[in-house]
Amino acid sequence: MEMFNIYLPIAGIEFNVLLLIAIGFCVGVLGGFFGVGGAWIVTPALNIFGFPMPYAIGTDFAHIFGKSIVATKKHGKMGNVDWKLGLTIPIGSILGVETGAQIIMYLESWGKNIGYDIVGSTVRWTYIIMLFSLSAWMLYDYFVIRKRNEHLSNKAKEDNNNDFVRKKTFIEKLRDIKLRPMISYPKSGIEEISIWVIIFIFFFAGLISGFLGVGGGFIKMPTMVYLLGCPTAIAVGTDIFVVMVDGGYGFFTYALKGRVELFAAVFMLVGAAIGAQIGVTAVKYIRGYGIRLLFAIMIAFAGLSVLLKQLQTMTGTENLSVISGFFIMTASLGMCLIIILKLIKGVKKEKLSNL
Repeated sequence: MEMFNIYLPIAGIEFNVLLLIAIGFCVGVLGGFFGVGGAWIVTPALNIFGFPMPYAIGTDFAHIFGKSIVATKKHGKMGNVDWKLGLTIPIGSILGVETGAQIIMYLESWGKNIGYDIVGSTVRWTYIIMLFSLSAWMLYDYFVIRKRNEHLSNKAKEDNNNDFVRKKTFIEKLRDIKLRPMISYPKSGIEEISIWVIIFIFFFAGLISGFLGVGGGFIKMPTMVYLLGCPTAIAVGTDIFVVMVDGGYGFFTYALKGRVELFAAVFMLVGAAIGAQIGVTAVKYIRGYGIRLLFAIMIAFAGLSVLLKQLQTMTGTENLSVISGFFIMTASLGMCLIIILKLIKGVKKEKLSNL
């Protein structure tokens, strides 16, 4: 396989072209389907296979930007993008991205002074905590909260809405904050919300994005669903658009800092351009809660892979690094296969119903 290796002059390493294309394809399918940039796979994967963390972050931003252009165009045609919400979110998130990037540069400089990879270790532990926490919450939502809400809804119907008093959800409490100016997003079903709530929430999403080297989609998509109350399909499409904007800025600011390996990003985009078409189309055939369940499972696998890489760094056991790389690619390819099979099944069912 060494014949497929190329030298990447900016990062100063050799890397396998086929592996870059495979990573791009997986992220294209998963990103288009889940409405995320897929950096929760790409940044850890590049680092696991040999990229220094700052270069993995910067290169991933370049890949995110290019891939999201394709996915946004496809989602826009399907009517899944709330353009008004998508243009509001970057007001807060871009400020957050730059703040996160500055923190990374500070940690990298500090690490060089003391001779320790502070950035790699800190980013990996942050990934581990966030991925496992988010996965646990989404699984809890799917298996517990969803059934509880169905029960409460049925109870309200049985009581004919006379004696049953429903508590306000967190979404409703956020919308009750009357800090002007107020803004509405009809396409997402949001009648009125303070623009400061949007800016505040997505500043922190952007901060995490700039720090972890992600478009922030694995944070923003659940945020739109669980905090703003957007329908899942709209959250997916809008998030891809926001990821494109944030990814473009992240690419720009990391390129200025000399941390973007463009050759690697281009090869990943070759795979991503194909995969994104598959992932976006599959959204049409899978229900909102089905998307959330698959997303929760995938990020749990990603978290486990990063944990193995961190344990390898701490113990010096090289086998763990190999296992970690194998695990993230196997999990990604496996999830891609599930999505492709569901897409094929949905297309066949649609054709039969049209006969």
